[in-house]
Amino acid sequence: MATTQLTASSSISAKGFASFEGLRSTSNVKIASFGHLKQNMMSFHGLVVKAATVVAPKYTSIKPLSDRVLVKIKTAEEKTVGGILLPTTAQSNPQGGEIVAVGEGRLIGKSKVEISVKTGTQVLYSKYTGTEVQFDGSKHLILKEDDIVGILETEDMKDLQPLNDRVLIKVAEAEEKTAGGLFLSESSKEKPSIGTVVAVGPGPLDEEGNRKSLSVSPGNIVLYSKYAGNDFKGADGSDFITLRASDIMAVLS
Repeated sequence: MATTQLTASSSISAKGFASFEGLRSTSNVKIASFGHLKQNMMSFHGLVVKAATVVAPKYTSIKPLSDRVLVKIKTAEEKTVGGILLPTTAQSNPQGGEIVAVGEGRLIGKSKVEISVKTGTQVLYSKYTGTEVQFDGSKHLILKEDDIVGILETEDMKDLQPLNDRVLIKVAEAEEKTAGGLFLSESSKEKPSIGTVVAVGPGPLDEEGNRKSLSVSPGNIVLYSKYAGNDFKGADGSDFITLRASDIMAVLS
């Protein structure tokens, strides 16, 4: 039986394959067969992905602590724009939801910093983060504020307001031809790592609780790390990616 060995410095990402942050260069993951992975339980050298924790009906509220928030997960789309019902396997993970409760904030040095998002805000968050809980008949996620990518009050990714050190980038279109003029098939087009900055967050907090501005601005064309961030589709089919400013390697001109 063929064995696949995966080694990564921070994350592994491929189309149709999950990203697993935290795998270090000394971590070797051997997968003998994907068929043996259970739907609700996968174990990768200490990392476990499992089904949501069910909160008993006798508990009527959840109060996040410190810099954590509680997000009610947006329901996955069950139909296409044309009204065609989607099977469960084809329904995409929404990766977003509504803030329903927030913690009291955190201490940075001697300063108390409150959480910047309020209840009722619609947000997007990073994949594979937080703890999923089944509460009050709906799926929720408890996660740190820093795992929130940005605020999105519309259905279009171009309107995302990034938080902290996050940056929203519109990905450049893949090359249609080779240098010799040959047309490329869809499967052979390499995903570019270049795009245009659409929006930037207010910056990370320093040790005194003040914001540090980012080194990139909307309109900059940038080169970013290939396996960083989270991919999203815009309303017009355009590709967007959200990532941390530290994952941007250069500004092109």
